[in-house]
Amino acid sequence: MLDILNDLFEKAVARGASDLHLTAEQPPIVRIGGQLRKLEESSIDTDILFGIVHSLTSEHQQHEYQRHHSVDIGYTTPGKYRFRINIYQELGRPVIAARYLDQKMLSLSELGLPPVVGTLAGLKSGLVLVTGATGSGKSTTLATLVNEINSQRTCHILTIEDPVEFVHQSKKSLIHHRELYTDVPSFAEAVRASLREDPDVIMVGEMRDLDTVRAVLTAAETGHLVLSTLHTGDAIGSVERLVGSFPGHEQGAARHRIAMVLKAVVSQHLLPIKGKTDVRLAAIEVLIVNQAVSNLIETAKTRQIYSVMETGSSYGMQTLDQSLAAWVGSGKLDMSQARMVCSNPKTLERLARGVA
Repeated sequence: MLDILNDLFEKAVARGASDLHLTAEQPPIVRIGGQLRKLEESSIDTDILFGIVHSLTSEHQQHEYQRHHSVDIGYTTPGKYRFRINIYQELGRPVIAARYLDQKMLSLSELGLPPVVGTLAGLKSGLVLVTGATGSGKSTTLATLVNEINSQRTCHILTIEDPVEFVHQSKKSLIHHRELYTDVPSFAEAVRASLREDPDVIMVGEMRDLDTVRAVLTAAETGHLVLSTLHTGDAIGSVERLVGSFPGHEQGAARHRIAMVLKAVVSQHLLPIKGKTDVRLAAIEVLIVNQAVSNLIETAKTRQIYSVMETGSSYGMQTLDQSLAAWVGSGKLDMSQARMVCSNPKTLERLARGVA
C-alpha cells in the first residue's frame, strides 16, 4: 500500500505541491501556490485508503487514531521526501492531509525575514516565539533558526516535535530530535526531562497546554534558550495568549515570569506576490522585548506595546502594517491583499503612501 502513497508523494513533489489530500472515492488533490488542483483523475479506493493508513501507523498511533479520530505522523519516502501527515476521519472513513517538508535549508534572507531575526540565534537564554496561522511558515522559520545555531555555535540542541519535521545533521552543534509518542509521552514531560539532558537550546514544536507553557518558562528561567510556536495572529496577542493560559489567580506571577524570559516574538503571514498565484511573500511583525516592553508586560499594559513597536525600528522591531506597507510600496503586494490581514486599514494606507 505504501508504494501507492510513495508514488503520489513523488508526483506531488514533482508538481511543486505543498500539500496532498487523499479522500476515499475522490481523486487526490494537491495545493500548488495556495490553489487546490487534482493530481490525477482516478479516485482513491476506500479499501486502499484504509490499507495505506494501516501501513503508515504504528500500534500506538492506531490506538491514538481510534481514541481521537486524528493522529499526526512524520514520514519519509524512499526518495527521501519528508512529509508531515495528519490522518483524520470523515463519515467513518479516513482522510489524509500531508504537508511536504522541503529539507533544503534556506537562509533567513531567502525566506524574506528581517535581519534582526538572525540575531536571535545568538541568544544564550530566554524564550523566542514564532507565531502565525497554520501554513504561515512557522516551522520553516524555527528550522532555519535551529540551522543557524547548528552552523555557528558549539552547543547541544534538543528538538521536541509532533512529528519531527526537519531532520538536522549535527554541524558545529550536537543535535537530537525527539518525537511525541515515539520518543516522549508529551511536550511538557519532554521539556522537563530535557533539563537533565544537558541542552543549551530546546526547540518545542508547539505550546499546546498549560503544562507545556509552565515547563517552557522554567527551562527559559534556568538559563536555556527555548524556541517555540503559538497559533496567534500578532505579537501582542501572543503575549496575552501566554498570560491567559494561566488561571486568573496565577496571572500576576505569570506576567512577571514572561516579562523576565521573553526575548522576541516573530509573527508571520504569507501572502501571494502581486501578479502571481504560485509564489508567496512573508509579512513579518517583530517584537523585541527591551526594558520598556518588559515593564508593559509585567504591569498588564500590553496594548501599549504596539506604540513601542511602531517607534522601535532601532531595535529591529516592526508592526505587521509597517511590513505590509513596505511590500505594497515595493510593488510586490497588492493593497487589497494587504488589507485582508492588516491591523488598521487607515494606518496601512498612510504608511504605504510614505513608502511609495
